[in-house]
Amino acid sequence: MSPPIRLHIEFALLYLAAPAVMAVAVPPGWLFPVLGVFSLLSIALLLVTPSFHLLELVEGWRRVSLRLVLGVAVVTAGVGSAVVLATAPGSFLGLVRGNPGLMLMIAALYPLVSALPQELVYRALFFGRYVAILPREAGPAVLLNAAVFSFAHLMYWSWIVLGMTFAGGLLFGWSHRVRRNFPEAVVVHAVAGIVLFAVGMGAYFYSGNVRRPF
Repeated sequence: MSPPIRLHIEFALLYLAAPAVMAVAVPPGWLFPVLGVFSLLSIALLLVTPSFHLLELVEGWRRVSLRLVLGVAVVTAGVGSAVVLATAPGSFLGLVRGNPGLMLMIAALYPLVSALPQELVYRALFFGRYVAILPREAGPAVLLNAAVFSFAHLMYWSWIVLGMTFAGGLLFGWSHRVRRNFPEAVVVHAVAGIVLFAVGMGAYFYSGNVRRPF
């Protein structure tokens, strides 16, 4: 099997088949364990990618844009608050007001247990291992990346989640592909996620709330 064909098959299995199976066949209570195994396998694949070097994961820390991070926090807070108030007003600032200890735990753990693994799979692996089969221009490549990142969240069966993760994917992909800054993508992703949980959107990303339309 030629390398391009093998890469196309890998790409289809990782970024199309696996999310589809999780969305339609995996019981909601098993979503996160299965997702964890999928992430570990993907990271293992990244580690055996010839063009990948561990230094890529730390290069760029000094170039992380504080203005970008703060801007993302403000915009995410505004958009997230508007969505929660319009669709589930009772959840607005729910963790901050009702369980600040849990909110602090999420803020401490989210960057390591969620943002970092997702960025390894959907940015480092995506743009590193599969560069040969991606669009050469940055714009189309980032659009494709945002689309598959959004598709990975199909398991929540929520247009709100799909829309917000697509927007986030555009930003995270831009940081990684255009700015060549993996640490910035992780930081921006972590900040956006923490803010969303703080304003009350965690309810949309909780597997226990998944209601499949079939």
